[in-house]
Amino acid sequence: MIVRDRPGLLGIALALHGSIVPKIVGRLAVLAVISIGAVLLGQHAPGPMRLLGAAPFTLIGLALSIFMSFRNSACYDRWWEARKLWGELIIATRSFARQTDRLKASEREPLLLGLCGFAHGLAARLRDRDEAAAIRTWRPGQDEQASPNPTDTVLSEVGAACARLVARRRISAIHYSVLEARLTELSHVQAGCERIKSTPTPFAYWLLLHRTAHLFCLLLPFALAQSLGWWTPLLVVFIAYAFFGLDALGDELEDPFGEDDNDLPLDAMVRTIEREVLFSLGRADLPAPLRPSRYRLT
Repeated sequence: MIVRDRPGLLGIALALHGSIVPKIVGRLAVLAVISIGAVLLGQHAPGPMRLLGAAPFTLIGLALSIFMSFRNSACYDRWWEARKLWGELIIATRSFARQTDRLKASEREPLLLGLCGFAHGLAARLRDRDEAAAIRTWRPGQDEQASPNPTDTVLSEVGAACARLVARRRISAIHYSVLEARLTELSHVQAGCERIKSTPTPFAYWLLLHRTAHLFCLLLPFALAQSLGWWTPLLVVFIAYAFFGLDALGDELEDPFGEDDNDLPLDAMVRTIEREVLFSLGRADLPAPLRPSRYRLT
């Protein structure tokens, strides 16, 4: 995720870190070359160019803009829902830590470190990393490698440990039900994140938008060359920047758990959980919070 102050007028014109331009600069360069070719063609063979007017592109551009805005709204909804789910994860972890503060350190530590393992495992699962290895750091001696869902296995084991505390009468049944409610919230968070991860927007929807946007931008120079002359490349690149930029941004937001510039900073949120859990356990050697590198927080 990009974290930076809002730039001024000059900064808006020159900002590249956090901009979508590096991802679409190749396509913009190709369109600039095609636009120059269209202008040269209009100067040397103006007859065929008169058959393609600019009026149809006004209607097509309007329809494409509306279609693209709906698509980007859908992608942003996925991004925002994912952020809310991780906010719920942080809240549930803090609540669990607070609701276990009367337990002995030897009883409480495995529970809270298990939640750290859960957070690390979920982030690894969503980013296609080694899930079991991420969990093993926080649960040495435990092996979730054989489980089809190691992150959920950790949560089940924390719940089983709470049940053992009830059996030993270390906590009451009411206290257990409160802790189990927090674990259920974490399970809901995992299921919600997995739903977003495993259900992309329909491919036909994506393909239609990409085909239409590229065809529109490829034909636009030939419609404008006669009337605008050498202003055509500038205008076409500007319009393509808007369309291709929104398209590329939607691709990033569609998978909010990836590692693109505008995806969620899962590593930073996991580090927040880690620091607060360790502080709750009385540890003094807390890991440093993650900071943005070149405005990018991962």
